Amino acid sequence: MSGLTSTGKRRRHVSAAGFDAAGCIAERTPRQLRRGLAAAGALLLLLPPIAAAQTEASRSDSFRLEEATIEGIHRAIHDGDVSCEGLVRAYVERARAYNGACTQLVTLDGAPVAPARGPVRAGSPVRFPTATVPVSSILPELDRYTGIPLDLGRMEPTVSDPAVQAQYGMVAGVPNAGQINALSTLNLRGERSVTCGGGCDAHPSTGELPANCPAVCEAFRRQPDAVERAVELDTQYGIDPDLAELPMYCIPLAFKDVYDTRDMRTTTAADIDFAMDAPPADATIVERLRAKGAIIYAKANATEFNGGIGNPGGPSAATARYLGYSERSTWGGQACNPYDTERSPRGSSSGSGVAVAANLVTCAFCEQTGGSCKGPASRNAVVSLLTTKGLIPYGGAVGSNPLVDRAGLNCRTVEDAALVLDALRDSELGYFGPRDIYAAVPEGLVSTEPYADAVIEAVPEEGDDAPGEKPLAGMRIGIVREYMVKHTLNDAAISDRIDDEIKTVLRDRLGATVVESVDPLYPNDPTVPDMEYTFEDALAEVLPIHMPEYFHKTTPDGGLEFAVPGHDVTSTRYLVQLAEGDAPLSPQVNLRRVVLSPASRSFAFHIDQYLARRGDERVADMAGLDANTKYFSAAAEAGSANWAVLDDIRAEGNTERMQMRAVLQLVLARVMRENRLDVLVNPENTLPHQKVGGPSEPSVNGRGASGSTQTITALIGVPEIVVPAGFNDVVYEPRFVLNAAGDRYDAVPGSERSVLDTPLPISMMFWAGPGDEAAVLRAASAYEAATRHRAPPPDFGPLPDEP
Repeated sequence: MSGLTSTGKRRRHVSAAGFDAAGCIAERTPRQLRRGLAAAGALLLLLPPIAAAQTEASRSDSFRLEEATIEGIHRAIHDGDVSCEGLVRAYVERARAYNGACTQLVTLDGAPVAPARGPVRAGSPVRFPTATVPVSSILPELDRYTGIPLDLGRMEPTVSDPAVQAQYGMVAGVPNAGQINALSTLNLRGERSVTCGGGCDAHPSTGELPANCPAVCEAFRRQPDAVERAVELDTQYGIDPDLAELPMYCIPLAFKDVYDTRDMRTTTAADIDFAMDAPPADATIVERLRAKGAIIYAKANATEFNGGIGNPGGPSAATARYLGYSERSTWGGQACNPYDTERSPRGSSSGSGVAVAANLVTCAFCEQTGGSCKGPASRNAVVSLLTTKGLIPYGGAVGSNPLVDRAGLNCRTVEDAALVLDALRDSELGYFGPRDIYAAVPEGLVSTEPYADAVIEAVPEEGDDAPGEKPLAGMRIGIVREYMVKHTLNDAAISDRIDDEIKTVLRDRLGATVVESVDPLYPNDPTVPDMEYTFEDALAEVLPIHMPEYFHKTTPDGGLEFAVPGHDVTSTRYLVQLAEGDAPLSPQVNLRRVVLSPASRSFAFHIDQYLARRGDERVADMAGLDANTKYFSAAAEAGSANWAVLDDIRAEGNTERMQMRAVLQLVLARVMRENRLDVLVNPENTLPHQKVGGPSEPSVNGRGASGSTQTITALIGVPEIVVPAGFNDVVYEPRFVLNAAGDRYDAVPGSERSVLDTPLPISMMFWAGPGDEAAVLRAASAYEAATRHRAPPPDFGPLPDEP
């Protein structure tokens, strides 16, 4: 590698010998020194059995695939330590070793089931566990349950390929599974499509298309797979690619299976029997990164249709009840957390976060409607980057609600995420993508400099920095206490850990000035100054004029939700007094509550629009999709049937969301301006990982089962970065309880403290106003450089023959 960035600027890097590019002794962390010493031994790059023999020049005594960065890969290719083909084949071997099923069926009696064959991945079919879990180990008092039948686990054929089976009904995570199920499709010839599977995807050099293959497979099989594309790059560029033109040269990327890839199956992670399961064109981001040299390597497992198919209401009702946490795909199954395979990786972009965490890919694209990028990042100790709404174009992808859907990135470092973001900039269009109506972002909100230039790659060792040299000196950071309230016992440990990290790292070590917002449920911290103007102040000023109807909301018993004793909160008099600071605001009006809104039906429009553009002969609209799709739960089947007959998409949900977006954009701008803030910070989540198949923490005070920050940045459409912030080992396991009537199971908070054998990742979330990507990158990267909290999951380490 030449050491040049995509803009031609020379980037300082450390060689295997511990010297930088200028020949000076480089500062290295103890972990880097240990790795350097290990790499200096006899370790050689031995390609997997499926690879051709490599020359000595392509073998490595320095390059490590585990935790490899974009710059590290480019340097290794330039130095002859690894070829592009060798790199891709090494990733394939990791998928072969670790990308299997990690959940087991929940059955009535826990009896074993017959062996079953799943889809082929990395050359071998997925094998499902035959052991099952008795439902009585999850749900108490089954003899008293009188509700509709439970949707118990079972193996059944898929509709896409009846020769392939999948898990249906309730499942649970397998402890110490050794598998994580992160990638649903690999771009490997013969297995990357069901429509054109096996011999129908044979290379054209092998002869004519077999007579039993669909005619469309002739064009499909002419596209190289990931390994063949790597060989092409090696042949064309050798060890000297033009990184200015190809900044993503040979970087294996995965994409959540909502992004169209013309050379891989794309079914929104669902079991849909398309006439042709690979779409005719790439999504905008796939097309651009393919042109910038990336290896379009895999589709990441995900919750089908992003957060699930949902249900708009209608004539169909579920015939069985599904219980237990999952973020799941009928075709791909449930991804599992690599730090504890029994527990949640979060979703809906679970496979993206898990694949990056376990070093199955370099980076992966996620999608976020609420928390679908930051959740898997937080739970799996990786970085999540989301930009101002529309900056990364979403054309050629299926969303859940276009108003708030955004493309995002999961990488292992902030710098890698910034480099991929820079690579998405088109030489003519910039970041604009004509297929996305939200992509016409005002030019003033788009940086004219590379975003990677904002990244702080290293900070002085603690105690070595002279006055004035602290990396974040002069930066003002606001702590959002609304997202740190200890609603239950389970919120306390992570909230306290993040509070300590903010004060000891961001403030004391890195030199930022921190102030805190005020929430009546969070005790005031005497060591941190209060914001002079709070979110409560801003909501009191902005809501009355923009959404007076908000104060008319009622509780289930008919009372006013935001009542204030001594005031008629629906009157003009009260609203004026509130805005002028002469009347109090209900404490129920806070950042956690105002982002909650009624349901939307925009998915009906969006899915029909996507299918019309895709042009499949069999699945042309939602009715066709429902007729050609199989779901893992009866609840999803009912939801799909109701979407299929829905013809009126009017709903108050998006109307209220659009109003609240305008309100919160003003609120955020006012709070940041009045307090002279550059960035805001809070935990991504204060709740520990729940178990797959188990109960989740119930919602309390607007803090949902997946935390408080799910919606705020998605609704406003502002940049955010999640960075690993350490590990937590304290958990109060929530429980299922049967209600008094005996017809419903509810989740209740845990009350018994447990200490986990394996601590699990937690994360810090940095966010700011529209167009403030550079400030967020600077703060997040400085924190990352100062702490280096990320550690790869120990159960998914290097393979014996891995570089």
